[in-house]
Amino acid sequence: MLRKSLSFLLSHRIRILPSQSHAGASFSFSSSNTLNPCTSLEDQANENNQDSRPTETISIDRSGLYNPQDHFHKLSADSKLVKHLKSIIKFRGGPISIAEYMGEVLTNPNCGFYINRDVFGACGDFVTSPEVSQMFGEMVGVWTMCLWEQLGRPAKVNLVEFGPGRGTLMADLLRGSSKFVDFSKSLDIHLVECSPTLQKLQYDTLKCIDEAISEDNTATRTTTTLNGASVLWHADPEEVPSGLPTIIIAHEFYDALPIHQFQKTFRGWSEKMIDVSEDSSFRFVLSPQPTPASLLYLRKRCEWADKEEIAKIEQIEVCPRAVELTHQIAKRISIDGGGALIIDYGKNEIISDSLQAIRKHKFVHILDDPGSADLSAYVDFAAIQHSAEEASENISVYGPITQSQLLGSLGINFRVEALLKNCTEEQAESLRTGYWRLVGDGESPFWDGTEEQRPIGMGNRYLAMAIVNKNQGIPIPFE
Repeated sequence: MLRKSLSFLLSHRIRILPSQSHAGASFSFSSSNTLNPCTSLEDQANENNQDSRPTETISIDRSGLYNPQDHFHKLSADSKLVKHLKSIIKFRGGPISIAEYMGEVLTNPNCGFYINRDVFGACGDFVTSPEVSQMFGEMVGVWTMCLWEQLGRPAKVNLVEFGPGRGTLMADLLRGSSKFVDFSKSLDIHLVECSPTLQKLQYDTLKCIDEAISEDNTATRTTTTLNGASVLWHADPEEVPSGLPTIIIAHEFYDALPIHQFQKTFRGWSEKMIDVSEDSSFRFVLSPQPTPASLLYLRKRCEWADKEEIAKIEQIEVCPRAVELTHQIAKRISIDGGGALIIDYGKNEIISDSLQAIRKHKFVHILDDPGSADLSAYVDFAAIQHSAEEASENISVYGPITQSQLLGSLGINFRVEALLKNCTEEQAESLRTGYWRLVGDGESPFWDGTEEQRPIGMGNRYLAMAIVNKNQGIPIPFE
């Protein structure tokens, strides 16, 4: 992506020039025209330059940025991650994007939020749908088996989950489908997970064992005792082997991918960035001129939207990694066959300002103690659809529909009734609570406990989208 950005800048002879410092000023504005991401570069070049080789000048004023004196030292209680972030900003001589901040905070290999701890469940920082009830994983299993049937019941298929958390969804899926022998035998399970700590949790949750596959025991393979399928872990989706029909599950994965934020100003769109203030705390600042992200990603997102939609909003969030990942998924499905089910909270339109931080089940400030809270943003399902459809003509995109519609159509109502027939009163209360949280909308109307514990329904907040090979027909339940 860096190569593309540099190539773009060079091809248009864009010069990046440092401005003179002005005391007390946060930014200086050059007299050159501000680029409008919703119009083409060619149009702006024709308007602003008579030369056949247009030149744009970007002026950057660093006077408002924090620049510590040389050899300045003081005792600091900053965490390793905070020190690392500040060192990046100091080295760059300027602020970093929110996307880079998110990437470091969540997945820094030494001290990222997800890397060295279990953040899920009541004792963690947030609860996901698979942790709410076994029924969620079971219903996703129903969808997976139906797609496998539409594929023609292949002898082997890659079942891939992005960001499996504790492995709860996959475990419930495998348990629920274990009686379907042909389906279970067909599975090669691939878990895309960058956290060593979570990989170990997933290994335990799936009740994995290592089996020798050579006489001298030097070569082994990992299998799950839940149904005997092989299990492999990958740090990156592209590591998953190709050549087999592939079924992908991405539940609450896209929301953690790094985003860029842009804010409308009198000069046009400015990127929202993160800097270090004079008191050594983090702060938000606006770029004084267009950034590579605004020239590349924002422009692309605006091309996918109506002018009326753009005119109504003051901020835009763009997730380049989501677009790139969707492109990879669509390409693989178009060649190998299969499909992807994406479930996350979001909207089917441009996302304005949704970035949030959660620590111990409470919202906190995004810049407060980086690395101690989860960062996430609403998923732009409209951008996912555009990205998939541009990647290949051999795929179809369906949805989004609400999580409530998805689970209801897959049979969760019948499943909860069956479970309630053979359980204790305590288990029944847990089932009813879990059911409402998965498919309900807002506060539960039937609740005898305390207000603090009243279950909140997520059924309409979460959306589901399917990407499938065109040759397979319409996936259930998107008819």
